[in-house]
Amino acid sequence: MHDPAARDAAEAASAFSHLPVAPDSTASYGPHPDQVVDFYAPRGDGDGAPLVVALHGGAWRERYDRAHLTPFVDFLARRGFAVANVEYRRGGLLPRQGGGGGPVAGRWPDTFDDVAAALDALPALARTHLPAADLRRTVLTGHSAGGHLALWAAARHVLPPDSPWYTPAAASLRGVVALAPIADFTTAVALDVCDGALTQLLGGEGKLSARTPYSDPAALLPTGVATTLVQGRDDIVVPQAVAEAYVDAAAMAGETVGFTLLDGVGHFPLIDPAADACAVVAEEIAQLAY
Repeated sequence: MHDPAARDAAEAASAFSHLPVAPDSTASYGPHPDQVVDFYAPRGDGDGAPLVVALHGGAWRERYDRAHLTPFVDFLARRGFAVANVEYRRGGLLPRQGGGGGPVAGRWPDTFDDVAAALDALPALARTHLPAADLRRTVLTGHSAGGHLALWAAARHVLPPDSPWYTPAAASLRGVVALAPIADFTTAVALDVCDGALTQLLGGEGKLSARTPYSDPAALLPTGVATTLVQGRDDIVVPQAVAEAYVDAAAMAGETVGFTLLDGVGHFPLIDPAADACAVVAEEIAQLAY
């Protein structure tokens, strides 16, 4: 298929064609309805299974919730992983003059508050809801906007110390596998990724420079956390240049980041159980977990 837009539409249709998969249990990490985590136990003999913490994408916009990631999450559980699928607050509608509105990306600081709170609560929650999981082998993954949040969550120990999300020590992770992540803000803004979603996430153009040091994964390097990016060459949603900019920033900071670039793959096959790319993602997670 030579038409990039047609390819992307077909890949999206395939990824979103799967029915949502219900979790084995759900727990709250805060009072808001979106402050929840769904847990998927490893299928079969899962004693001592690695824990995969998953953060869904969708440009930080409210219309995309964790349900669309559940076929991918179930795919991982069927391959022997224990999985925590995290929900977080996203952006709703942005009012417009004359009535109506459009989707706005994320909430500052709520989206970041939630991801930080969920990661802090997860060890205790997982011990209750995923007793078979080996928390010493935790891998953080996320797709698209969720890939951004995964990279950010793994870098909280290198945030500016005045950040409310700063932690004095790195999270106990085997690593991060970020899937087509919005990983470098300068490149993403220049390419207008997801129709201005990043600018909206940070509260508007006037907030970009002040808030980027607290939220841009490329500005939070080196992390000392094993990190792999998986990217499709044919991705027109979050283009390859965004991931490459993060990898280059890591190298400039003295850190080596794994970069798996898949030919003939766009944005959505990375989370589509029907696509070969999804098996590649599972293998990248396994390489860090085991």
